Amino acid sequence: MQTLPYLKETPSQTAGPYVHIGLAPGAAGFDIYDQELGRDIAGPNAKGERIRIEGLVIDGTGSPIKDVLLEAWQANAAGHYAHPEGSGAVEDGFRGWGRVITDFDTGEWGFDTVKPGPVPGRNGTVQAPHITLWLVARGINLGLHTRLYFEDEAEANATDPVLNGIEWERRRPTLIARRRDAGGKAVYRFDIRIQGEDETVFFDI
Repeated sequence: MQTLPYLKETPSQTAGPYVHIGLAPGAAGFDIYDQELGRDIAGPNAKGERIRIEGLVIDGTGSPIKDVLLEAWQANAAGHYAHPEGSGAVEDGFRGWGRVITDFDTGEWGFDTVKPGPVPGRNGTVQAPHITLWLVARGINLGLHTRLYFEDEAEANATDPVLNGIEWERRRPTLIARRRDAGGKAVYRFDIRIQGEDETVFFDI
């Protein structure tokens, strides 16, 4: 049996600076695909409340990071995922997954979707309505996983097994999006802080 030589671990590498061109070329100004994967999250036939999610990704100095790519994954208003092994059918055109990048000038990001419903958790539990987010940028060696919950779902949030699993209760509010109404549509604000006193809770997945 031949013994292979010891191989050293490959050094880690950050995602930038061309992550947008490779993963979201249309948003970066490159017209490459007829239909860009992940741009439409809910589709035109999705039922439920139409909402908008907006925010910034903020570094340890309090400055917005302007080259972030975010992916969002969610259930529909009935709590079903667009997955072959999901708990039920979804509307025609509902992806439940999308990809956006931050504005290169302001650092703002945002997307339109429908408000998700509660979803089944482990051991018969129920998870509060939420959107799972994954983000990557220059300076981030590994993609960061977090969740967005809704402030007007206080009762459901109070029993959510993931929120309640966060040991430091004072950090749970970093996962709560704040609601305001703008032009007849609900807009939820969710700023993600990479470092600092109010650092967003990230999950080791």
